[in-house]
Amino acid sequence: MSKDKIVFAVGFFDGVHIGHQALLSACRDLANKLSCKAGVVTFSSHPDALVSGAAPKLINTAADRRALLTAYGIDCVVELPFDKQLMQMPWQEFFRLLVEAYQAAGLVCGYDFRFGDKGQGNGALLQQACQEKGMPCLIVPEQKLEGITVSSTYIRQLLEQGELEKANIFLGHPYRLTGKVVPGRQLGRTVGVPTANLELPEALVQPRLGVYACKVTAEGRQYLAVTNVGNRPTVDGHHITVEPWLLDFNGDLYGKTVTVEFFKFLRPEKKFPDLEQLSLQIQKDAQKTREFFEKT
Repeated sequence: MSKDKIVFAVGFFDGVHIGHQALLSACRDLANKLSCKAGVVTFSSHPDALVSGAAPKLINTAADRRALLTAYGIDCVVELPFDKQLMQMPWQEFFRLLVEAYQAAGLVCGYDFRFGDKGQGNGALLQQACQEKGMPCLIVPEQKLEGITVSSTYIRQLLEQGELEKANIFLGHPYRLTGKVVPGRQLGRTVGVPTANLELPEALVQPRLGVYACKVTAEGRQYLAVTNVGNRPTVDGHHITVEPWLLDFNGDLYGKTVTVEFFKFLRPEKKFPDLEQLSLQIQKDAQKTREFFEKT
């Protein structure tokens, strides 16, 4: 088999959770067997945005989704625009697109995968079409954990409720957010707690407001961090930001891209009488963060 050929796993992959990882593993194994690349076909926006007119809030940005897919051994990511043309494309034509335009040598999908006009395509039809082309097609069964079906929908609920550690178990990796550091009001600097200010994109799920023990990757190094997700009530903030304070970091991150990985929910967001009281609490949060990572 030519290295130009690709075995594709097909889906949206929001969160790249352990259910998705089962697809990616099957895709890699089949690609190795056929001596070709492992790829993913995904979409630039959630299909529900067009299909039902209401897309869910997402776990990942497109960039984080791509980074996770690559981390799980995927060689190439094809991101199709989910527009009206694609939505109304007969499933047979979508299959032909994968084979002819993208050199698919085999396909992998989940047990509940639907595609094509009005969702008329499914795993069984995909297998039949592949068989007629002499191509392998694998359907990965439902993945369960603690008796619960692993799904992006369930993980979003866990994040909103602040059940971060459980969400991470279902994700199979830490919940993460990559973003550019933007100028804030710089009040943290005045009390010895200089934070990096990231805007939470509107399209993303809003984790429970509060303070988290995190790790932040900045300029090629990883730091422990105390991260506040919220609207900063002590300083009369009005919109949701993600503000990590990188422990043991000295430097300027404005305009730099950082990745925040969330490991533990420490406490809900709270309004303090003044900045000094807030600073004292953040120092306690820092100590809890250090202790948490020492234990783990």
